[in-house]
Amino acid sequence: MSQTSSVVALEPNAPDILHELRNRFGAAIGAQQVTHDGMPTQWIERNRVSDILRYLKLETERPYRMLYDLTAIDERTRVHREGQPTGNFTVIYHLLSFARNEDIRLKVALPADDLVMPTITDIWPSANWYEREAWDMFGVVFDNHPHLRRILLPPTWRGHPLHKDHPARATEMEPFRLPQDKEDAEQEALRFHPEEWGMRRAHDGTDFMFLNLGPNHPSVHGVFRIVLQLDGEEIVDAVPEIGFHHRGAEKMGERQSWHTYIPYTDRVDYLGGVMNNLPYVLAVEKLAGIEVPDRVKVTRVMMAEFFRIASHLVFYGTYAQDLGALSPVFFMFTDRERVFDIVEAICGGRMHPSWFRIGGVAQDLPQGWDKLVRDFLDYMPSRLDEYDKIALGNRILKARTRGVGSYSADEAIEWGVTGPGLRACGFEWDFRKMRPYSGYENFEFDIPTGQRGDCYDRCAVRAEEIRQSLRIIEQCLENMPAGAHKADHPLTTPPLRKHTLHDIETLIDHFLGVSWGPVIPPGEAFVGIEATKGNNGYYLISDGNTMAYRVRIRTPSFPHLQMIPLISRGLMISDLIAILGSIDFVMADVDR
Repeated sequence: MSQTSSVVALEPNAPDILHELRNRFGAAIGAQQVTHDGMPTQWIERNRVSDILRYLKLETERPYRMLYDLTAIDERTRVHREGQPTGNFTVIYHLLSFARNEDIRLKVALPADDLVMPTITDIWPSANWYEREAWDMFGVVFDNHPHLRRILLPPTWRGHPLHKDHPARATEMEPFRLPQDKEDAEQEALRFHPEEWGMRRAHDGTDFMFLNLGPNHPSVHGVFRIVLQLDGEEIVDAVPEIGFHHRGAEKMGERQSWHTYIPYTDRVDYLGGVMNNLPYVLAVEKLAGIEVPDRVKVTRVMMAEFFRIASHLVFYGTYAQDLGALSPVFFMFTDRERVFDIVEAICGGRMHPSWFRIGGVAQDLPQGWDKLVRDFLDYMPSRLDEYDKIALGNRILKARTRGVGSYSADEAIEWGVTGPGLRACGFEWDFRKMRPYSGYENFEFDIPTGQRGDCYDRCAVRAEEIRQSLRIIEQCLENMPAGAHKADHPLTTPPLRKHTLHDIETLIDHFLGVSWGPVIPPGEAFVGIEATKGNNGYYLISDGNTMAYRVRIRTPSFPHLQMIPLISRGLMISDLIAILGSIDFVMADVDR
């Protein structure tokens, strides 16, 4: 790509921040890109990336303090790139300003033979893992990165899987074999070398111990490994290692149709059920220009809140179990089954019903749904009161969690923390309130917050969020609109039956819509929601085909785990167990 050498005119209605950047950085600010989500999207020159990002974070009025996401695109086979600079690859920076309640997306075009960018880990520490992921998946090298190595794939992997020429299926590869020499090499590659991470094996005559916690320890809540540097039982440092659960969810998005990808979203935060469907279908609907009926909006909200309750019950029970209280997990899992009984009656499935559809939901609410919901609303509040007594009110739980694993709101923003972990610091920010979607602006509910940002507050916030979810569900029950369960739009999936019987052309169109799925117009759109564990977002690119050109899944748990070394140094191993439980992560949400 030839970098921008002259000033490119901005769109007439360009946001003020883009004019501000143009006035400050001149020709380094290239073409403005118009996207379906309306987010300010600006191409910039590679050699000014650090200056521009530092300005947006530290110098502009009402700054963009959070690095929300960092990813890349292989543009080499993309057809529809009208108005965009030429380039084989694109690196994308997505920033969030809480003061403005706005985002900005910055793009840098790169040639295939020069995939090099400056690191921004000196601006945002959270960029560390994002840059490692971009190198792992795309081969983008970040100069001066402190430790640029694979993060989701094994260290012995060859190639970069999100290149368009990398196979997407095992059937496109040679049959898997594991001869003894390869097994030995794979095992050796997993050996931890402290010196590679800047650690010393001894200091002042004291030998440090290095302990593997995981990747199969129950207290790490999944296939997750933390290598601990210990002085006795005190944690000197920690190195989290992820990727054991990586299944190529974003690569799968390039091979599945828009419709058949929906079940894959269920398995990202596998405790979130249809909550995972929501940002995906909302982003597709933005690309397609689909407006759903009010009944769909309220139904989606109700089912999403049921899954928030189910997820928080799993957290609440297992958190108490991590800290030594065995009874609560049995009580709370029993109540989770009550939630699943309702989910199954409405959706036909329990944990992964894949029930939301592009343009609506799979079918209308069944007869008798309201009685099931009302009975649950009558039953649950007293149970929550009991749980607070035996868990949050337990003096042992309090002693093990208060003042442990604390971080401030500024630190949370610096590391990309969203959801209950951010609100536990006293920062009242909930995307359902601040950026309402699916009609959340029509519901009354409070935003629970903490004060200390410690393990106890993270638990207390989630416990209160269950009560707020019950309030929202009750409003859905009492105010469920009449109407259709699917939009009257030709790109809804599956397509509407009434579009089949006019003539042979409409029948053929319906057949193709069922078998191949809809053809979504070219464009880009992002939607993020307040999911069970924080902000979960889908950034979708369509090239005018029956499947996505690029699916980027920004999950909350990925940046959350980066904070583990920061908030565990100087504490005991038992404190780390409390910290891990309080984060409430799911490894599929981290690894994708």
